[in-house]
Amino acid sequence: MAASPTPRPRPADAADNPALAALRATTAPLPLAVAFSGGADSTALLHAAARIWPGQVHAIHVHHGLQAAADDFARHCQKVCETLVVPLHVIRVDARHQSGESPEDAARRARYFALAQGAASLGLKTVLLAQHADDQVETLLLALSRGAGLPGLAAMPATFERHGVRFQRPLLGIGAAALRAWLAGQGVEFIEDPTNADAAFTRNRIRRDVLPALEKAFPQLRETFARSARHAAQAQELLAALAADDLAAAGNPPAVRELRKLSRARQANLLRHWLRTTHEAAASAAQMEELLDQLEACATRGHDIRIKVANGRIELHQGILKYSPGP
Repeated sequence: MAASPTPRPRPADAADNPALAALRATTAPLPLAVAFSGGADSTALLHAAARIWPGQVHAIHVHHGLQAAADDFARHCQKVCETLVVPLHVIRVDARHQSGESPEDAARRARYFALAQGAASLGLKTVLLAQHADDQVETLLLALSRGAGLPGLAAMPATFERHGVRFQRPLLGIGAAALRAWLAGQGVEFIEDPTNADAAFTRNRIRRDVLPALEKAFPQLRETFARSARHAAQAQELLAALAADDLAAAGNPPAVRELRKLSRARQANLLRHWLRTTHEAAASAAQMEELLDQLEACATRGHDIRIKVANGRIELHQGILKYSPGP
């Protein structure tokens, strides 16, 4: 007598998944991709997406290769996707950082590039990310701790484009506890990344030590911090529009003669916009102040400008500021 086939595992009941309402309010062309690490947040997001858009969801897992368990993470993601009948695409990247570069920044850049390339290769225009309200609070606190300007205080945007692909964060209004409560209630397994408990990372210390104290003092901090971030984002949008107009008038790359017609604040706004949008570079506060001082002193033809900015340098050539990457 033939043995009975092994029952196929059934997806969890996503009916009360808090990510469902957020996704129903999300407008995105189908099919789409979910960035799926196998962690709690992306697991809840993938379950909700698979329920709302059956047959229209792909999962992309970025294999950083930075941990010994990275292969186990990929195998776990494969099992989850088989259960949900969602195709999984594993992309391996080299996320090692260079000397003087932040490991977190290097891994983040590699991850977004891989997600965008993976989505584009599948003909998908949108990737959903699982960052939630707690992540937004942590990001804002990190920005405050670093003395960030408006772009940093705006924290994470709900929607942005990178490498020709649209990224959306539909869970920014949902707390981590609600997502994990649903996962626990359904018995859904997920990966606990051991680096999330590593106190060497500032974000982890904020999550462990600062957030509980803040939540005790300000129970509505997720909503109020998110509102502050939205206000900062609106103000930054206005400054970006002004910078774009000023850059169009000064030329790209900008002419010093035109820059000197602007106030110091507008010069800084233009230069930060130019560096960010044209060269994907950001000047530190000290570097920007030095550049502005040099522009103020640039009253003679013989004045020279050569300032290190990010991983490159700004130099003056025939009255025009030029940015060159590299040492």
